[in-house]
Order: sequence, then structure tokens, then C-alpha cells
Amino acid sequence: MTIVTKPAKASSIFGMEGYCVWDPSLVTDATGAHHLFFSRWPVAKGFEAWVTHSEVCRASAETPLGPFRFEEVVLPPRPGHWDGDVTHNPSVRRFGDRYYLYYNGNRGNGEWWDHRNHQRIGLAVADCPQGPWERFDAPLLDVTPGAWDAKVTTNPSCTATPDGRFLLVYKGVGDRNPGPQYGPVLHGVAFADSPTGPFVKHPTPLFAAAGADFPGEDPFVWHQDGRYRVLLKDQGTFYSPSERAIVQFESPDGLDWRLSAPAVVQERQVLHEDGRREAIHRLERPFLYGPDGAAEVFLCGIKPRADGPESQIVALAVSTNS
Repeated sequence: MTIVTKPAKASSIFGMEGYCVWDPSLVTDATGAHHLFFSRWPVAKGFEAWVTHSEVCRASAETPLGPFRFEEVVLPPRPGHWDGDVTHNPSVRRFGDRYYLYYNGNRGNGEWWDHRNHQRIGLAVADCPQGPWERFDAPLLDVTPGAWDAKVTTNPSCTATPDGRFLLVYKGVGDRNPGPQYGPVLHGVAFADSPTGPFVKHPTPLFAAAGADFPGEDPFVWHQDGRYRVLLKDQGTFYSPSERAIVQFESPDGLDWRLSAPAVVQERQVLHEDGRREAIHRLERPFLYGPDGAAEVFLCGIKPRADGPESQIVALAVSTNS
């Protein structure tokens, strides 16, 4: 399936004064209103403070292309819990009549690597996007000692399967390499009979690239036209010649994945309505929105410049063909 993004409208770019914003995820409620879940953290702390100061928030809009208005902090700190200090990487989905907010959380001593290595995948559940959101005392998907994800689980994305189950794609960090960075950093898949789990991991990691300890990140998974599909950020040129582009994989069963043709969905640039083509330093965290699995809007986080922490979220209309 080919996904083509259209030019960005000024009203479709969302930012917040004093904050970095990232991790867009969009859902519609029963009234037709649109809710953007995202991460934010103080811009004064720098861009890398996502791992120590992030919190999951919600904005709203009348259309899936915005403009978006900030509404509330959804998952604030809760000291003493596994996700007591930080919530990040929200990925919201509606299954049936309930809303499921997958995210990663952590706790730590204030040091960057300590927080990063405490990342685990969590879940919050609500009857509507405005909450209240029920959080749980344990991670939804923890690490597995001795496995490829022995140190960290993060970057969750979930979709319903045609047979009524649920598939979760996620990023994990192993312990083969020395700390505190550890690694390699790869992806896996897990299945459950319910969106709340328990999720059973498949033992073999996905999207590996020869000679790469960290080839990709930020998966978004969905099912369309009889196949599972994943958008993934290339960490270099491991999947295509276009450096750090968003690429697409596909699979008949959620286990056997191959690059789509064409592979590249979005390069590190944004075409604006006025014809201006803006080069972007970082373009990450892809999310596709659309009713009944039909892609209508591509959302991502953008950090325009390398020499500043400022970031935004952009929503782009898309066209598709099989």
C-alpha cells in the first residue's frame, strides 16, 4: 500500500509555549470530536529531558487536522509506582466501547540512563477520551530476563486482529552490550485475547538489519487490506537510501515482515501549503489516523533544528492506494 502525504496547513501544526511536544496519537469520541494524545516536557530542560520530565497530555479539535487546543495532563506523576516519575510514548486506540492508552513509564534517580533503563510498557483504560483513566500497579509488558528485551520495554503500538485477538508491537533493549546503554535495541511482537492482556511475546525480534544494533524505532501497527502494516523510523539508512525516513513494513501474520514497495512513506521534510519545502532535523513517532482502518491523516513529531530543543506535532492529510 502506498501512502502519500499532502502539504501541511498552518492550522495542522501544534506546539506549546514553553514545552517540547512529541508522540502524537489521535482518536475520535462518540460525538465525533477528535482527541490528540501527546507527550510534553519543559523546553528549558532540553530535548533529551523526555526521559526524565515527560508527561502524557490531551488536546482536542473539531477535525483530525486541527487546530488542536490543549486540554489536560492525562497521566501525571504518581510517586511510588513503576511509572511514578515519567509517562511518554502514548498510543491511544478505541476497541469496542472503551479507550486504551498504551504508553511507557519510568521512575529513576534523576540520571538520564537510570530513567531510560527503568522504562516499561503500561496501559490506562477509560470509557471516553476525557477520562477518568484507570492506571495499573504493574506494567502491561515487562522485561524478560535472558531474552532480547531483558533491560527495557517501550514504544508500544496495538491493533486488533481479524480473528478477534490483539497484536502489540514494541521496542526492547537487550543486555548483550555493556551498560548503561546496553543493547541491541530491537522490536518484538506479542499477542493477547484482550486489549488489557496478558500479552504473550513471540521470542524472535523483528525488523533486524545486518550489522546494526539499533536499526529502527517508533513502530505504529495497524491492519488493512488483509495485511498487518507497520510504520517505523529508520535510524540511518538501514531500510532505504533515504536517511532517517519513515518506512513501511507489511506482514500476512504479524510475524513474517518485509519492507513494502515503495518502502519510504515520509522523508525528513515537510511540504507546506505555500509550496515551501522545509528540511527537518528529526521527524519521528509516526501515527496513522482513520476510521475502520482506512488511513486519512499521518501525524508525527518534528524537531526542525539540530541546535535547539523546540519541537512540534504536525498532522498531514494522506491519500493511499493498494
